[in-house]
Parts: sequence; structure tokens; C-alpha cells
Amino acid sequence: MKALVVKQFGAPETLVIEERPTPVPGAGEVLVDVHAAGVNFPDLMVIAGTYQNLPPLPFIPGKECAGVVTDVGPGVTLVKPGDRVMVLIEHGAFAEQVVAKQVNCLAIPDAMSFPEAAAMGLSYMTAYFALVERAQLKPGETVLVTGAAGGVGLAAVQIAKALGAEVLAAVDSPEKAAMAKANGAAHIVDTAVADLRNGLREQVFAATAKRGADVILDQVGGDVFDACLRAIAWCGRIVVIGFASGRVPELKAGHILVKNIAVIGLQISDYRDRQPERFRAMRQQLLDLYSAGKIKPRVMATYLLKDVAPALNAVKDGKVIGKVVLTTA
Repeated sequence: MKALVVKQFGAPETLVIEERPTPVPGAGEVLVDVHAAGVNFPDLMVIAGTYQNLPPLPFIPGKECAGVVTDVGPGVTLVKPGDRVMVLIEHGAFAEQVVAKQVNCLAIPDAMSFPEAAAMGLSYMTAYFALVERAQLKPGETVLVTGAAGGVGLAAVQIAKALGAEVLAAVDSPEKAAMAKANGAAHIVDTAVADLRNGLREQVFAATAKRGADVILDQVGGDVFDACLRAIAWCGRIVVIGFASGRVPELKAGHILVKNIAVIGLQISDYRDRQPERFRAMRQQLLDLYSAGKIKPRVMATYLLKDVAPALNAVKDGKVIGKVVLTTA
């Protein structure tokens, strides 16, 4: 099989494509012919060697894919050969074939394309867990989503809307604003304003009758996170998903105390590894929302495996609205 391989940590251009032996599924494992693999911001960190969980070199990166089950190991009961599945793993998805634990493979609806299924993995699970598990979102609450036109952000806009929330989408361009509105955002918050510290709060307060956002999902960090703390409602919850801006912000505990707010972290792969059955059940809930027409992944572009560098660089440069996906053919 062909696979993208990290032989040394570095830029996307350091990835090499080479022939690898077809993996063999062991007990409780499944072999999948990969048709599409999602590209995510954490992939850049893995390839650069800066991610918190790194396998030994050399390795195949990629955390999500979709394809067809071709073989199963002993004891597999959840899927069977011929099933169309989405797969979430720690690494290995950027290849023509992958082996995964059966609990991490979930059958997808007939109407869902492989690129859609690949795009609906990590981003949608991150957004769903952030809203439902970590923030305990209630219908009628106001949700502010930062980076709202990217993979996680657009997923969060769709999911929050589907769950009965009023959504404020924080973006930095008119194009991204239009996409967020088209996917369910009721209000746009411009993060390209000159005075972000005050400007973000003013926009959020204007949209919420000066109450602030009940829930904030932040994947940007840096100055955006700092500004979000000034825009949160009393007893609000802010879920920290990532730091796409590059700066990990620091937080004064006095601010948490005075406003009675909760600052909550989310590392989604921990749920996959520590609570795999719950993780699987919540993925099924997402598929149910898809089948009901309430959410739909937006695949901005597809790239062949050999064209992985431009796909990853589009993510790195913040040019992706929705998701980009690698395909094997």
C-alpha cells in the first residue's frame, strides 16, 4: 500500500510517500481500505514534532479516515467486511489502508460520501464533546464560537444551532462570516477589529442585550481568548480547545472568581482512549443529526495523497473554510 510517512519532524514538505506492507488486523481489530482522510490542525503539530502524543519515527500520520472494511481479526462483532465506515485513530490514516480497533470504526449512512465521513470525524467530535459533555449546553443559551469557519468552528456552529442555541460566530473576514451565517450563526463577531480587547466584548454584548455569551468555544487562544473572558456571561463556561494563534494564554484566577465562570479544557482523544464506548455512542448521535438533515460537513477541497503538502499548508495558513480531505484515488 502507499502511505505518507514522517521520517523526520519538520514541515509538510518533509513527508514522503512510499510503499508499506499491508497491515494485518489482530484480535478486535479491523482492516479498512481508505477512500478519504481528513486533514486537521493537529496533523501539522504531529508532523512538526510539537504535539503532546508522538509515535516513534518513522510513522504514518493522520487521525481520521473513511473507507470500506476488507478484513477483520478474531472477536470482531461491531462491523463486518463490506461495511462503509468512519475511523478515528491516533495516527495512521494518511495511507491506502489502515488497521484500527473495532470500537473506533462506525458504519456510516448510505447517503454520506467518504469525504464527508472523513470530514465529520475529529472536528465534529471535538465540537460535540465541547458543547454537550464539557459545557453542558442547554437549549436557548448563547454560544460564541471562535475560529468559526474552520473545521471545528463550522462544526460547532452547526451543532450548537441543532441543539437549540443562539450562535455567535467569531471570524476575521467577510467570506468566513458568510459561511458561518449560512451554517446557522445568528450573529457575526469580527475579530479583525483594531481594538480586539474591547471590540469583541462590545459586539457580543450588543448581540446579547449586554448579558454576554453563556458558552464560549475557543480554539484560537492568544488575544482572542483574552478578549473572550471579557465577553462571557455571569456563570458562563469557556471551553479551551486549542491555540491556533500560537500563543497559549495565561489566566488570572481572580477573573474566574469574580464572574463565577468555569474554564474547561478538552482533549478529545482522551475520551476516545479512556471511554471508547461513550465516544462511539456520541459519534452515533452525530450521525443521527446528519441523517436528520441538521448538520452537514463542508468539504472545501480534496487532494490526492501525493498532494498532502498544499493541503496541510492551506490549514496552516488559515485558508480553509470547513475541511480539506485527502483521497486515495
